[in-house]
Amino acid sequence: MSTGTSGSDAVIDSHGLTREFGGRPVLRSIDLSVAAGEIVALLGPNGAGKTTLLRVLALLLRPSGGTLRLLGLDPDRERAQILRRVGYVGHESGCYGDLTGAENLAVHAELRHVPDPTRRIAELVAWSGLHDAAWRPVRTYSRGMQQRLALARALMHDPDVLLLDEPFTGLDRAGAESLVHLLEALGRAGHAVVMSLHDVTPVSAIVTRTGILHRGRLTWVEQEPAGDPIVVAAAYTRIVVET
Repeated sequence: MSTGTSGSDAVIDSHGLTREFGGRPVLRSIDLSVAAGEIVALLGPNGAGKTTLLRVLALLLRPSGGTLRLLGLDPDRERAQILRRVGYVGHESGCYGDLTGAENLAVHAELRHVPDPTRRIAELVAWSGLHDAAWRPVRTYSRGMQQRLALARALMHDPDVLLLDEPFTGLDRAGAESLVHLLEALGRAGHAVVMSLHDVTPVSAIVTRTGILHRGRLTWVEQEPAGDPIVVAAAYTRIVVET
């Protein structure tokens, strides 16, 4: 089963990756190689291990076994260098509710040592469509607005690898279309994107590969085009029913 590019060219490269919680396996021998410029969609039912895999890749969880290299670096010895080049958005926005949107971005810009933060914040406020809300406390934002702010924050330092856990949650149609265009542009510019989804349809035109996680195991949809919703739905049904 294909796992993508060769390890030497991969910005994400895992072999036999496992993760357990209380002795219960959640990830089972994950082999994953992702090259610069790839946009990879991960599908699977709730509890399949999608969030756990993304959190391991984001260095928020340590694997229980196997090997992992990110951007050619060793997470155990070069964690700080990796984190400077990886962006992550989880299920929750993680933004500070009592700060404004602009202040949240400013805090992240300082943490990431972003040059010319004022210009970068203005760019991301414009992209996220939060012009009118940038100086309001985030606790007044809708779920979709918080999601857009979290995405803007993850892009603050122009990461080489972007990890997104259900990024379309809470986005309206316009927000979803903006995100698709952004992801496509990031891929063309050589950034790697890995995202978990329940439905591949929003990104069917831009994904380069689709994987299905079920009971902690990763299987790739081999047919082309990679994001064809009909092909993916058939593969999803087969994998979930047969395993």
